[in-house]
Amino acid sequence: MDNNKTAWERIQLVHAKGRPTIKDYLPLIFNDFYEIHGDRLFGDDKAILGGIARLGSTPVTVIAQVKGRDINENKTCNFAMPHPEGYRKALRLARQAEKFHRPIICFIDTPGASCGMPDEERGQGEAIARNIAEFMTIRTPIISVILGEAGSGGALALGVCDELAILENAQYSVLSPRGFASILWKDATREQEASEIMMITAEDMVRLGVAETVIEEPLGGAHNDLDKISENIKEYLSHKIQEKCKKDIDVLLKERYTKFRKIGDFIE
Repeated sequence: MDNNKTAWERIQLVHAKGRPTIKDYLPLIFNDFYEIHGDRLFGDDKAILGGIARLGSTPVTVIAQVKGRDINENKTCNFAMPHPEGYRKALRLARQAEKFHRPIICFIDTPGASCGMPDEERGQGEAIARNIAEFMTIRTPIISVILGEAGSGGALALGVCDELAILENAQYSVLSPRGFASILWKDATREQEASEIMMITAEDMVRLGVAETVIEEPLGGAHNDLDKISENIKEYLSHKIQEKCKKDIDVLLKERYTKFRKIGDFIE
């Protein structure tokens, strides 16, 4: 693991052309994936991919934010910015997983939730808040993995889990460094400086108790060896799903609650 890269250098790797998306990882990590569409309320959001699969021999529910690999794919999935119906689809799949005692695996990769006027009219804030509240009490194990960007509430809606892993060069932040610089200094050109003080790297997340595990990427980034990074993710998921499924569900829920209650604790 290369701990010498700056936050800005990691951001460049996350945004590198060819960085794998969930559509690259899916066939390498899971077997027999069957996609489920729609939120049964408004429509089907292409920014959220969900369905049933097998991790080895274990049936699981997969919920993932989708980034495009070219401009046309990005337009289809709204540049990985989910609409309210995407989050409601995710919650529908989570409830179904709870009913059938399937572990849930969430993949996070979004600059943030869609924030257009139609999204607000359809209750974007409520959809995200409901996911955060209900994922906290879903009675089945939940593991989340940050693949690239994890921006604000758009990421947190799939980030309430029993354990959070983050790829080595991925980032988790309340907003982009450009947005941070624009608000704090009224100067968006200072985004590189902002990235170094925001504490958004994988190591920062583990140190602050937000994430539990950093998944190592191949030298030069995930796009340099898709098979290797997929193997690393699959190995991590297989181990953690087995571990969490052995726990009493009431103990698991208490630990999930405690995990989020302690985030932000500090001593001066």
